[in-house]
Amino acid sequence: MFIAYAVVATLLALAAAGSAFMTFTRNPQVIGGMTKVGVPESRLPLLATAKAAGALGLLAGLVVPALGAAAAAGLVLYFAGAVIAHLRVKDFELAPAAVLTLISAAALVLRLASA
Repeated sequence: MFIAYAVVATLLALAAAGSAFMTFTRNPQVIGGMTKVGVPESRLPLLATAKAAGALGLLAGLVVPALGAAAAAGLVLYFAGAVIAHLRVKDFELAPAAVLTLISAAALVLRLASA
C-alpha cells in the first residue's frame, strides 16, 4: 500500500504545486475560473498557499504518516469546496476539481491503509 500512496501522493503533489504556482502567478485560466465562482482576488494568495502546503505535506507524508494523512484530508476539503463553489453558481466546468477531489481521497485512504 505504501508504494501506491507514494505514487498517488507524488502525482497529486505535482498537480497541487502546479495549481498553486498558476494561482500565485495569476494565470488567466485559473483566475477566470475562480472569478466565475465568486472568489475575491484578495483570497488568491491564501488559496495558493493552501494548495502549496498540501503538496508539501503529501511529500512529507512519505516520512511522517500523520502529516501525509492531514495533507490529503486538507486537499480533499479544498477540492470538494471547489466542486461545491462551482455547483453553487451553476458552473458545470468542474471536472478538474472533481478529479482532484477523488485523487485526494485516494491518497488519504492509501496513507491511512499503509500507516
